[in-house]
Amino acid sequence: MKPYDIIAKKRDGFKLSENEIDFMVQGFTNNKIPDYQMAAFLMSIYIKGLDNEEISHLTNSMIYSGEQINLSAIEGIKIDKHSTGGVGDKTTLVIVPMIAAAGIKVPKISGRGLGHTGGTIDKLESIDGFNTNLSKEKFIRIVNKTGAAIIGQTEKLVPADKKIYALRDVTATVSSIPLIASSVMSKKIASGADKIVLDVKVGSGAFMKSLSSAKKLAEIMVSLGNNLGRKTVAIISNMNQPLGFAVGNSLEVIEAIDTLKDKGPSDLKELCLAIGSEMLILGGITNSQNEAINILNDIIKTGKGLNKFREIIKEQDGNEEVIFSYDKLPQANLTDEYTAKQKGYIHKIDALRIGEAVKCLGAGRITKDTQIDLSVGVILNYKVGDLVKEEDVLIKIFANDKEKIKQAKSIFDEAVEIKESKPEQEPFIYEVIK
Repeated sequence: MKPYDIIAKKRDGFKLSENEIDFMVQGFTNNKIPDYQMAAFLMSIYIKGLDNEEISHLTNSMIYSGEQINLSAIEGIKIDKHSTGGVGDKTTLVIVPMIAAAGIKVPKISGRGLGHTGGTIDKLESIDGFNTNLSKEKFIRIVNKTGAAIIGQTEKLVPADKKIYALRDVTATVSSIPLIASSVMSKKIASGADKIVLDVKVGSGAFMKSLSSAKKLAEIMVSLGNNLGRKTVAIISNMNQPLGFAVGNSLEVIEAIDTLKDKGPSDLKELCLAIGSEMLILGGITNSQNEAINILNDIIKTGKGLNKFREIIKEQDGNEEVIFSYDKLPQANLTDEYTAKQKGYIHKIDALRIGEAVKCLGAGRITKDTQIDLSVGVILNYKVGDLVKEEDVLIKIFANDKEKIKQAKSIFDEAVEIKESKPEQEPFIYEVIK
């Protein structure tokens, strides 16, 4: 086989065989196929697409490009969750301890951000000493002891995805549904969990801008998971405005802890209960959605979720005192405010633009090697639909550079829209795909 022939075949809209797809994936992973040919291959997929069988072959090939984690030493059912990414998404920090407190094992392998703000691993590294680079043996030991642990993806896990994603990021092919589906599911399957709950974001701050594309992605990923022996459920949620109020690594850790104290934003709690209830059902705790939500609410109200998060932090060598002393997290040196230009109802707080502003402050990663500032970010004071007066503080800014504050404010001018009339309320959770 030759890369040229396979690229031309997909370019012309023909179906690729399992061997042809594997040839491209393994060849690129092992440095036998150059970037320029793989870039052409990815663009041909972006334009012509892949059918479900081709996506399944691509996912399998990526899974077997590296090691698969064997979690058989962890007792009981093991459930994973994954978000396709958004702005202010700190759900993992809330859900993992809640589900562990309910008696289900959550061996969570998370990633760093390569976009507007940091990923779950970056947020956790705001906690002094928190070790996300555990050995497999220590990871399993902690999960068996506490019910959960959160670590970063190892170099040996799905190496094809790392190389392919880096190329997608610079060739405008990130938003391809077949490529997103295979990227997400290859990592989830290789990570070894028995069952998976996906949070598929839709809106301005998400990969998927339309509900139809989000639904298509969710259906493909659920089908992939089920066909590969992992019972999978997907929730489609709104990402037109940031999730919660905090955007930025250490600020999001605070908001996650506040949510475990039952003091968090209502939208963040609602999404965590929706995802968490599906995890409890998959884990056999209950068959009832309402009962699952009641169990999770009780875990929050009694402090069991908070105590579990404290336990996880301690086991992973972090400073557990952050649970009660937020000043132990990284602190920005400067604060500023962005105020309303007029009275009226907020019609838009564009998630993408807010994310870009926070990245501008230094909280986002341009490449995997970019140093990010864990202390900077913003806190929103309002949501879409809220009534505000002129000069009301819409956004509080935490930064370490006055010039970056000016740049962020200019982005906020495009992100926020206020009108006299009240906007129609958008759904927050659109659908559950099983």
